[in-house]
Amino acid sequence: MAEPPILTLADISLGFGGDPLFSGLSCAVHPGDRICLVGRNGSGKSTLMKVMAALVEPDAGDRFLRPGASVGYLPQDPDFSGYPTLGDYVAEPLEASERWRAEMAMEGLKVPERQDPAAASGGERRRAALARVLALEPDLLLLDEPTNHLDIAAIAWLEERMKQTRAAFVLVSHDRAFLRALTRQILWVDRGQVRRLERGFEAFEDWRDKIFEEEEQQRHKLDRLIKQESVWAVEGISARRKRNMGRVRRLHDMKAERSGQRMRIGAAAMALESAAPSGKRVVEAEEISKAYGDRTIVREFSIKVQRGDRVAFVGPNGAGKTTLIKLLTGEIAPDSGKIVMGTNLLPAVFDQARSALDPERSLWDTLTHDPEMAVSGNSDQVMVRGRPKHVVGYLKEFLFDERQARGPVKALSGGERARLLLARIMARESNLLILDEPTNDLDVETLDLLQELLDDYDGTVLLVSHDRDFLDRVAGTTVVMEGDGRATVYAGGWTDMVTQRGGAPVHGLTDAAPEPVAKPKAPAPAPKPAAGPAKKLSFKQAKRLDDLPGEIDRLSADIGKLEGLLADPDLFSKAPDKFAKATAALEQRQAALAAAEDEWLELEALREEVEG
Repeated sequence: MAEPPILTLADISLGFGGDPLFSGLSCAVHPGDRICLVGRNGSGKSTLMKVMAALVEPDAGDRFLRPGASVGYLPQDPDFSGYPTLGDYVAEPLEASERWRAEMAMEGLKVPERQDPAAASGGERRRAALARVLALEPDLLLLDEPTNHLDIAAIAWLEERMKQTRAAFVLVSHDRAFLRALTRQILWVDRGQVRRLERGFEAFEDWRDKIFEEEEQQRHKLDRLIKQESVWAVEGISARRKRNMGRVRRLHDMKAERSGQRMRIGAAAMALESAAPSGKRVVEAEEISKAYGDRTIVREFSIKVQRGDRVAFVGPNGAGKTTLIKLLTGEIAPDSGKIVMGTNLLPAVFDQARSALDPERSLWDTLTHDPEMAVSGNSDQVMVRGRPKHVVGYLKEFLFDERQARGPVKALSGGERARLLLARIMARESNLLILDEPTNDLDVETLDLLQELLDDYDGTVLLVSHDRDFLDRVAGTTVVMEGDGRATVYAGGWTDMVTQRGGAPVHGLTDAAPEPVAKPKAPAPAPKPAAGPAKKLSFKQAKRLDDLPGEIDRLSADIGKLEGLLADPDLFSKAPDKFAKATAALEQRQAALAAAEDEWLELEALREEVEG
């Protein structure tokens, strides 16, 4: 007998003004589930996690937790106030006899136990928060962006720990490699609905695209039916009013259904525009070294970066990746060695701390008060790649709505803050992009778009990231910083680097060599049962299906012209013959349009049946 669910949500509705975030949402988490919770930034993933964790009360619906079951929740921004050390924070919810579990988790994640949380880095705080929730050993783990601010060593450790856990878990993460390695089910939050698929993350994008395609087909059919019924309603209702009120009600229902449909969010209209090209040599470092006291950041390191290169820097947190980039871009000077900068460099910087964003400022002020974007004497416009544009229009290109424009930055989700910072960077022309952890919090669709923009960018990219999949997609060169002053240059991305090292572990990055993050192989198709010859549309039917949309458009255009002609109230008295011919032609074309639309619907339904 199957075990009952650990957690059940039934008919959940929740809204914060405007469109409801969720309406009639139902889902369940069963023992052994390994779920990735996916959706666009702002779709409500983190809010749904909080509902699951009983931290947010829905407007309607029920949350049911199986008696005796426990839930552990990792928020995106844990609160460390009141804890003198990270170790105190990790151990606080445990009984004295269970503190050993906290010590094991802190050892595995390399949490500096005596560190003051106020002085801890983002990575140290994230590792402490993870250690706390893992040490609880709950029946259900709810982890919201667990890999943010983690280096690859911590991600690899967490990945192995999650593979071995007996707890069910729900993950929100931007890290494709992490999700592919761990998940077996998908919960997709989309326009207030949650869909479930009993497959891991590797199946998500194909599944999503198929659903979007089916929605477009259904919307097209509905539009055609509404158009057909609207013509009937105008021309034929008066003669058969009593008999056909049901048909009129059906038309109203279809229109209500169409107007109630929530269109899917499109991709952000992000664009990168290169400035005049830099010199062929962007930067050349010869035997540079840098140390702070007894800590060596880099020792006798050399590299030549040419125009158009994509160079990624990887290594454990604290290894000095950001410092090395500052050395290469001339922001700080090396202790020894030589750095030669190229000519005509126009850099744009994306920093992982989002320090360029003031949380108390509105989105409007964030853009209009940027010295490089401000338009003199006009507080409603910003300068975007040399052209003025209304600030709200520009924000909409990055998927913000008008209501958010006057709201504070602190009200944004992590992904929305990342998009706002990208909006600032992409407003200016550049030929050198410095991206420090740009993938944190971004949804899959925005990551794909960012990758495409970087592929087409004519300038040079210096990139810090722990996202193995993103590194494989973007980097042409990978610099591995071992954490002890050694830095080694490899051709290619993450997988190429691991291969060149012969699978050897990177000091401080992995305790065991990670598996190459290659594209997953498509699952072998299930054998099809023996059957007769496959059905398909005949040539004539396929040709007719292709021709019908054009025929329908022509008939619709003719009907519009005839209706315009007959709208003349004097036509009947001045030209009765012309009126009679136009009336007959209108009736003939309306009948032909109805027949063509019926034929298209039948053939389209047949095509769908044949194609499964």
